[in-house]
Amino acid sequence: MNIKMLFDKVFLKFLLVGVINTIVGYTIMFVLHNVVHTSYWFSSGCGYYISAVFGFFLNKRFTFTVKRWSVFMIISFIIVIIVSYYLPYWVAEQVVEIIFQNNTDNFRGNVALVAGTCMASAVSYLGQRFVVFRKKAEDGPTQTEINRKLNQ
Repeated sequence: MNIKMLFDKVFLKFLLVGVINTIVGYTIMFVLHNVVHTSYWFSSGCGYYISAVFGFFLNKRFTFTVKRWSVFMIISFIIVIIVSYYLPYWVAEQVVEIIFQNNTDNFRGNVALVAGTCMASAVSYLGQRFVVFRKKAEDGPTQTEINRKLNQ
């Protein structure tokens, strides 16, 4: 796999959708964690999963321009989102607990939310691009194929 394939126009679209999702998710996470005083896991879970559903529709149509629906797509999306939530947020919580052990629980929770989001975004991008929304012939040419034709 070519590294340029990972960082093309599709990646830029994913980042744009990610910014929108981050605003939605962080608003939910930080309001729940700091205003409503819910737990780290509840606040991060609500923010992550609500923004994931929102992002599914944006990424399907805008980022990956996939028009088809399939059971595989929905199930694989759910699996990717679950894995890209639990693994990164768990790792973030463990690392932040060690590094910032002398800080308050609230501070550690906020740092872990940011770190977990960064790691989750990377895992989610790879899973969505290469599993959930992978291109099929019925979707038309990929951005890489279009670029190759333009450069010939």
